[in-house]
Amino acid sequence: MNNKYIFGGFIIVVFFGIMGYLLTETNIKYEEDFAQIEESSGTIKATGSWVKEKNYQIDKQKQLFSFYMKDYNGKEIKVVYKGAIPNNFESSTSVVVTGKYQNGNFQASDILTKCPSKYETEYEATQKAS
Repeated sequence: MNNKYIFGGFIIVVFFGIMGYLLTETNIKYEEDFAQIEESSGTIKATGSWVKEKNYQIDKQKQLFSFYMKDYNGKEIKVVYKGAIPNNFESSTSVVVTGKYQNGNFQASDILTKCPSKYETEYEATQKAS
């Protein structure tokens, strides 16, 4: 009977240890000012737009995709992502990247793109007609 209490206590301690770890690791900061990103050392979700004039690069050997992003102030950073280019990247209106700023580049672990919606186009057409 005594072993049941020890085992139960062990399970509770492990559970709280895992929960504490997960709560500290999921503390992701959202940032739209790239000057702040360059000073940060933690994981960040950065929002901005793709600098189409600088195009993007794909290194198939290293499986790297890189591009330049700018914030609302016009400050640019280079984003490097290990993986393939997102399907709708070229038609995106804004980009959200998750990762860390290291060695002069934003090392992205995830890329989300926001594309123009067909409803936005319909809304703009109805606004021009009225």
